[in-house]
Amino acid sequence: MKTVSIEPNFKSWREMSRLLLGDMVEPANVIWRVGQLYPEESGFDDEMFFEFGKQGEEENAKGYQRTSQLPRVPKHFMSLAETLSSHRSGKQWAMLYEILWIITYGNNKAILYHHTHPTIRKVENMRKQIGRDIHKMRAFVRFRKVSAPDDDNSGREHFVSWFEPDHLIVRLNANFYRKRFAGMNFSILTPDECMHWDGNQLSFTEGVAKTHAPEGDELETLWKSYYRSIFNPARVKIKMMQTEMPKKYWKNLPEADIIEELIRDSSDRISDMMEETNRELKPRPKNAYLDYLDELNQGE
Repeated sequence: MKTVSIEPNFKSWREMSRLLLGDMVEPANVIWRVGQLYPEESGFDDEMFFEFGKQGEEENAKGYQRTSQLPRVPKHFMSLAETLSSHRSGKQWAMLYEILWIITYGNNKAILYHHTHPTIRKVENMRKQIGRDIHKMRAFVRFRKVSAPDDDNSGREHFVSWFEPDHLIVRLNANFYRKRFAGMNFSILTPDECMHWDGNQLSFTEGVAKTHAPEGDELETLWKSYYRSIFNPARVKIKMMQTEMPKKYWKNLPEADIIEELIRDSSDRISDMMEETNRELKPRPKNAYLDYLDELNQGE
């Protein structure tokens, strides 16, 4: 059994996987550890740590042909591996290497579409978890203005948001926010990593605590008024709403202060709506095309 250590990112896993494949180390013989591990600190013996290029005859005797060339794998696998690198569990590294081994030494690229394979099922489930987290970030990030256009002589306003993702998805969402909010400077702060846009380029810094995020701004009152206006009590389904907007996100949403109030008052608002008398229809505006449509209807 060989123990290898990587940083929790795609590049580190790819480099280690290339070395493992070059020395024909089967997935069952690898223990993946995340972070800088040293034998004296980890509780493992020196013999358990892998030295590349020193594999014995046991591996060669299994019929695999040693190769120094980089493996050729489908683009779909590379895309999947890059996405799964953002999963917080750390369990993805061993499963990705298992799939990579099957693709290369097993000569089975079709494994990626074998959805009944237990490992493929697990990685697909991880991919969906990351996809949902990406969607939640796009839905529940709320910016607060921290500077006016003249504060830094850039002519651009600066906004800051705080978000707590389930997975390490800040960079996966970077292009979305760069394109969506290209006209303003912004920072998205998370415990893992922070993203910043200055109108020209994206940059990333280490994660921070929530205390670094602003508490509120003058736009929140406008946002709450808008949210009240679009809240339809007749269509509210509490369980469905909590599925789409889990309560763990409420603490960072300005509208969260009024959601429970709106839900509590929804029955009264529905009764008021039912008791309202119908408003008189406004007269049809003068319009030649509408006159023409009236003539057609009357002719029928």
